[in-house]
Amino acid sequence: MGRRGMHGLLLLVRDLGMIVTVFLPQMARAELAREGNASSVRLFVLLGFSDLPNLQGFLFGVFSTIYLVILTGNGLIIVITRLDPALHRPMYFFLANFSALEICYVSVTLPRILFNLWTQKRTISRLGCATQLCFFLVLGTTECFLLAVMSYDRYVAICNPLHYPLVMNPKKCAQLAAGCWLAGVPVQIGQTCQIFSLHFCDSDQIKHFFCDIPPIFQLACGDTSANELSVYVVAMVAIAVPFILVLASYTKIISTILRLPTARGRAKAFSTCSSHLLVVLLFYGSAVVTYFRPKSSHTLGTDKLLSLFYTIVTPVFNPLIYTLRNRDVIAALRKLIATM
Repeated sequence: MGRRGMHGLLLLVRDLGMIVTVFLPQMARAELAREGNASSVRLFVLLGFSDLPNLQGFLFGVFSTIYLVILTGNGLIIVITRLDPALHRPMYFFLANFSALEICYVSVTLPRILFNLWTQKRTISRLGCATQLCFFLVLGTTECFLLAVMSYDRYVAICNPLHYPLVMNPKKCAQLAAGCWLAGVPVQIGQTCQIFSLHFCDSDQIKHFFCDIPPIFQLACGDTSANELSVYVVAMVAIAVPFILVLASYTKIISTILRLPTARGRAKAFSTCSSHLLVVLLFYGSAVVTYFRPKSSHTLGTDKLLSLFYTIVTPVFNPLIYTLRNRDVIAALRKLIATM
């Protein structure tokens, strides 16, 4: 190669070096900026009921009243089942657990709603949002399994009454209750970590009054189909499996009740499980409609209404259902009021 050719080659290499030196860092910075935007969401905004600016004070009063009713009603059930010896039975042991669960379940969402309505500060940290969702999922799983255990208790009491004291002994009841409380912890912690490992870049505004899975997925960048499939698999295990157990228990219960010789016996047997059956229908009905309906039918107003129903309205009804339809609980409540 001649001297001119060598010189031209050196100039070309120099020019290429300048291009690499100038443009590659810019490209790298642009790529890093894109990744930063995708994962830099540290705060979310819970829009909640911000579309009703003139009703903020009214909503605060309504939700405060509802919260007090839930705390008082479920708290009374816990107290009377502890104090009244007539209620020291497996059925009421699980009822006390259920009431404690309802208090915890509602306390995951309602205090935050009240804070947002009172202060008009709707921001929540990424960690705070993840924590709220995790507790919501864990306690929701606990409720599914606890309803299944309560239906099993009624199945043993009605279908195998002679074996009931042996099968549902205090140790077994404590183990079943502990299993219900702990069953969803590892799975739902993993689920929450998976959801919040997603990149969020479209917006930081959650169109809901608490951190729920569907509105969080709406903020995610890229394809979330694998994450959605994982959510559905976990939901099938946490919701469908307990529901099948409930269905099997009540199939046996109804079959046994119908075979009883007298109408009075049938009415008495059914009265011991009718309250629980009504609670099961309320909880599973609202959960199935909320999470298992087609994605195309999801609208902001409908999602909020359904979520309000199963997170807040159902826990209001549960103490009323169990007290008004249960003579033992009413008698224990009267005794407690008389001693005050």
